[in-house]
Amino acid sequence: MAHEEQTVGKVELKRELGLFSAVSIILAVMIGSGIFVSPTSAFERSGSVGFCLIVWISCGVLSLLGALAFAELSTVVPRSGAEYAYFIEAFGPLHHYAGQIPAFTCSWIYVMLLRPAEVAVIILTFAEYSVQPFSGYLCNLPSDSMMTLKKLIAIVALGLITYINLVSVKLYVKVQNVFTVCKVVACMVVIGGGIWWLGSGQVELLNNPFRGTTTSAGNIALAFYSGLWAYDGWTSAAIVTEEIQKPEVNILRSTLIAVPTITVLYVSMNLMYMAALTMSEMKSAPAVAVLWADRVLPSWMGFTIPLGVALSTFGCALSVQFSVSRLCFVAGREGHVPRVFSYVHMEKMTPAAAVVFQGILSLACLLLGDIIALIEFASFLMWVFYGLAMISLIIMRRTKPDAPRPYTVPIVIPWMVLIISIFLSVLPIVYEPSLKYLFALAFILCGIVVYHVFVYKKIRNTLSAKLTYFMQALCLIVAPDEKED
Repeated sequence: MAHEEQTVGKVELKRELGLFSAVSIILAVMIGSGIFVSPTSAFERSGSVGFCLIVWISCGVLSLLGALAFAELSTVVPRSGAEYAYFIEAFGPLHHYAGQIPAFTCSWIYVMLLRPAEVAVIILTFAEYSVQPFSGYLCNLPSDSMMTLKKLIAIVALGLITYINLVSVKLYVKVQNVFTVCKVVACMVVIGGGIWWLGSGQVELLNNPFRGTTTSAGNIALAFYSGLWAYDGWTSAAIVTEEIQKPEVNILRSTLIAVPTITVLYVSMNLMYMAALTMSEMKSAPAVAVLWADRVLPSWMGFTIPLGVALSTFGCALSVQFSVSRLCFVAGREGHVPRVFSYVHMEKMTPAAAVVFQGILSLACLLLGDIIALIEFASFLMWVFYGLAMISLIIMRRTKPDAPRPYTVPIVIPWMVLIISIFLSVLPIVYEPSLKYLFALAFILCGIVVYHVFVYKKIRNTLSAKLTYFMQALCLIVAPDEKED
């Protein structure tokens, strides 16, 4: 009988992610398609090979500093949701109404728009590269039929990642670990091929590495912006704190392993690209790594790069959806989205309603069309949230001086990351003013209206009750800590 009770246990998310899986999720989200397809912008803006490498190294160091600050925050606020949870803890007590707005806006942007749109873009890239090895057989297809085929592949892939995240955290861990190893191997193929290229004496493009270095402050700023954008994803372990074993130890360790590993991979891969391709060739290439492989690798290895991009994008989309469904789960627990999204599957112990909801939103973005525009008008807000997270850390050093902190970062680090985040939030608006920023403001204002009506005023309607009943019946979910009868 005692054994039976232990088997049923509490209905809640379980700590299934060990150190390797925590490292894996950071690597999975940080290594998407960008390093294979379009790592050109930092090179173009910096003007030279040498300064470009300095930019990539500096961005890796800055990302590590931000990730270390998040690792401290995850011990002070040991809950999933990363910056969303930190905003609630830091700003919530200050003023009941205004103090909740940063957290609500964070969940509104990430859950309703930014992450579902990102998953859709990543899955479309997966579809693009998964058909590339078969392009010889498909070359006679009309362009409309080819687009339809790619969209169908993307929809099937989206269904598959949603199924994996729905069924089991253990299944997610197994699949993700395999895909992460594969994408690191793909990166090593580029690095190994580049070392062979340089070893054969092909070093002309690396002579005088600082020739052409930009002197424009604007170009330097945009080069760093491009590099830091490529490194985004270092908060991934903090988003799933409640599912990591010994988070007070493993979040810090996973950060110290994953971010320097990414830095070494990114710097090395960019060096290998720039050793074989000129800046104009990289700018004109639809996919830099594919053009590089055509020049450097033996013809029989040509399939490895499209395969690497496909594996990398699938694993990235899987982990982005896994992470944002946990943010949706935490926001449901706080009442910032319908509470049904905080319910857990009675047997699988996954936030099934949140996973299904994210799958539906990503599908809508996928079918919508111009998804890149959706991401562009909201993505600069990520650095606003990172900056607010640093303010949260500074505030909680004062308001929670006795909170358990297995380690603390020097206070200069959150201040430095805060200054960088302000710079990166303002930079795109100053250098590339666009109506999309007005759309972002309008979207935030819509969110504040939703917050005022449904969260602050707590106006209830029959639709919410019907949604809860429908999702419970569809997904077999119950509120956490409830047991099956």
